[in-house]
Amino acid sequence: MRTPPKLSASQRQDALDKAARSRKARAEIKNRVKSGELSFTEVLDLAKSDSVAGKMRVRELIEAVPGVGKIRASAMMERLEISLTRRIQGLGVHQIGALVREFPMTHSAKRRGKLIVLSGPGGVGKSTIADRLRSQNNFYVSVSATTRLPRTNEREGIDYFFLSREEFSKKIANDEFLEWAEFAGAMYGTPRIGVENSLAQGHDVLLEIEIEGAKQVKAHSAEAILVFLQPPSWEHLVARLEARGTDTPERRVERLALAQEEMAASGEFDLVLINDAVENVVLRLVSLTT
Repeated sequence: MRTPPKLSASQRQDALDKAARSRKARAEIKNRVKSGELSFTEVLDLAKSDSVAGKMRVRELIEAVPGVGKIRASAMMERLEISLTRRIQGLGVHQIGALVREFPMTHSAKRRGKLIVLSGPGGVGKSTIADRLRSQNNFYVSVSATTRLPRTNEREGIDYFFLSREEFSKKIANDEFLEWAEFAGAMYGTPRIGVENSLAQGHDVLLEIEIEGAKQVKAHSAEAILVFLQPPSWEHLVARLEARGTDTPERRVERLALAQEEMAASGEFDLVLINDAVENVVLRLVSLTT
């Protein structure tokens, strides 16, 4: 028998924390199936790209379907010749087909939400637009994942999902991010599962991210609507950047040079909006969801 690897106290704690997060995520999926927010087949689809859902036992998922329960679930799996310990990611093509026939509802009856990605040069006012839109409308706010340490006022799952570099890298390998990037020594990414689940529930989703991240989202999700927020004029953007009292003169020069590069990317977006008035931009974004 192979000797188990020796783990340090820190590694053991990381493993325990990871297991706890996975259990919590699977419990959330099961609760949403029980409440009717998520269908059986939607979970099967989710498991193709999400390792947490993929590692859920098939029996747990069947038992979560309203009106099934433990006894019926066991009988069904025996009839379909599926092991009681089988995980979703271990199902064969014929087994998946048999389960889909048992639970034929492939999509919820709700309208699918719209995915809007807002980007543009630094200083153009993206955060102001995003905050106004989310406060006035039923938009899902995506929680990003990061490898940096939490600040004293930040909460797990609310401000960020805090991951180790190893965990983050595994999620990249499993294609669990719509987009990700490395900045100032830390990795940041938008988890796919939260966005996909919200869209399936009928919630519109707004992602306020950088230009390269927006392109990654489009590559992962063709349904995404990329919106480029543009200043009324170059002089207007220069004035906004120079008004930031926290930047040194050197940093302002760097920001302006970057803004010129970012402005050149507007032609790669589906829609360009001029930020002449916050309410006008918000109304235009809302109109994209109807």
